[in-house]
Amino acid sequence: MAILRGWRGRGWVTGMSGTETGRHRHWFDAWTRDLTRDVTTEDLQRLFTRDTREAYRYFARGLDEEELAAQSWPRRQLLRIRQVFVAFTLKLSPARRALYVISLVTALLGVFKLYRGIALIDIPFGVPFFHILLPALRWEEGTLALLISLILVNLLVLLEVADRLTLKSELEIAREIQLAMLPGGTATVGDAEISGITRPANTVGGDFYDVLPLADGRVIVTIGDVAGKGSPAALLMALLLAVLRTLVDEELDPPPLMARLNKQICRHTPGSRFITLFYAVYTPGTGALTYVNAGQNPPLLRRRDGTIERLGGTGIALGMFESSTYDAVETVVTSGDMLVLYSDGITEAEDPSGHPFEESGLERVIGRHAHLPPSELATTVLREVEAHAKDSRFTDDLTILILKRL
Repeated sequence: MAILRGWRGRGWVTGMSGTETGRHRHWFDAWTRDLTRDVTTEDLQRLFTRDTREAYRYFARGLDEEELAAQSWPRRQLLRIRQVFVAFTLKLSPARRALYVISLVTALLGVFKLYRGIALIDIPFGVPFFHILLPALRWEEGTLALLISLILVNLLVLLEVADRLTLKSELEIAREIQLAMLPGGTATVGDAEISGITRPANTVGGDFYDVLPLADGRVIVTIGDVAGKGSPAALLMALLLAVLRTLVDEELDPPPLMARLNKQICRHTPGSRFITLFYAVYTPGTGALTYVNAGQNPPLLRRRDGTIERLGGTGIALGMFESSTYDAVETVVTSGDMLVLYSDGITEAEDPSGHPFEESGLERVIGRHAHLPPSELATTVLREVEAHAKDSRFTDDLTILILKRL
């Protein structure tokens, strides 16, 4: 941007009258202003560092790094380039793949036409001496070939961006629907305040939470994580919430409810998919909490005096075995205590050096800001996780749900 802005004040248009120069400069100023309006130095730095690394990792997934280590440095680089090129090309549709290859071939032909003229020069006595590159530039053919190649590449980019924007629009609608399925704001149930927040790693995600008041005054708090990310996880999340809310209407105790929920998940989802879930019933007034933990991260029960209890697992994740059973555990949430439910995206978020936030980081934030209401504390936790990760891209959804007894 600094370079483009610098051009604006220079007399880069020569051989024109003052009026023409001013008109062209005005057009150039407007163009560069629109082009660079929302671009920052951090954006460009991220483009050539984080985004480039992640693109390489995505396309180089088929490489065996141990096998590469045994190769010489030049061969390793050639193998990496080949892998990225092949993987990228195969991700395109057949027609666009052909378009991409044609553009590359056309570009190579253009370069060949421009710099054609390698000749073998003999010194006296007919002894071959060396090759000399004769820059016999054939601008008409070479420039035309490069121009055609540029047009083809831009057409390919145009088609890919159009597809991406269409998909993004559909995903944004899916995100709105998904967020509408989750409770928003702060719920006050008896003597407890409950608030949650989720932030998908992609536009949509597989993390979820719910707060379901019962007719007898009790309230259900639950949090879960569908294996995987993106649209498949979001679809399975919607299925689970629908089944869960139907079973809640039957007023089942936690163990049989979880067993029936597990059977439904096993019958209606692929075998490779599973769901971790923490399900608890809280009773205002007494503070009684009955819970089942099916493979979810142990929620933290922070007592008023600062001590922390972990509500560990009582059964395996849903969707693994249809015959799985689940046990319930009871505890009491006293006045001033706080129950913090979270997904593994919180504790596994890594900084640029690869160090995770960990449970200790979550405990530290909760301890430092325990005086905040649940909604503000949940937002603070996500803000601290983002500060820890800096410009690293999140690989998992971030979800936290907090119940605080007043």
